[in-house]
Amino acid sequence: MGATTIWERWDGIRPDGSFQTPGMNSFNHYSYGAIGDWMYRVVAGLDTYEDGPGYRHSRISPHPGGGLTSAAADLQTGYGPLSSHWRLDGGTLLLDVVIPANTHSTVYIPAPEGGHITESGQNLASVKEIGLTGVERGYLILDIGSGTYHFKVEE
Repeated sequence: MGATTIWERWDGIRPDGSFQTPGMNSFNHYSYGAIGDWMYRVVAGLDTYEDGPGYRHSRISPHPGGGLTSAAADLQTGYGPLSSHWRLDGGTLLLDVVIPANTHSTVYIPAPEGGHITESGQNLASVKEIGLTGVERGYLILDIGSGTYHFKVEE
């Protein structure tokens, strides 16, 4: 009887990247999943809160920088697609988010002091559907309902 998911025979990897015994090797290992989880939760910023199981209340808190100029993550939830796509264009951050129907999200916008933020070309303060809930460690914290949003942060 063989393993169904994890045989860890890293000694079976040849210098050219091939395996000595392919049947005993797997890429379905926790370490690969942990990297993916980190990329979704930290780099792209998709997460959830305990008060809204199943992503009924999501958190979108992207972390641009560190040599990365863009990231995109899409997650199919029970309510529909949840996504966070960001890219840096010079001194401008473009952040596109999609929040599924019948849910809401707390969105953390990386905002330099004195920066100008718009949503779909409108000054953020004039968008009635978006509630400003605070500022924390260089992030503007917003509460927004379902929909598609296009944020632009200029220094």
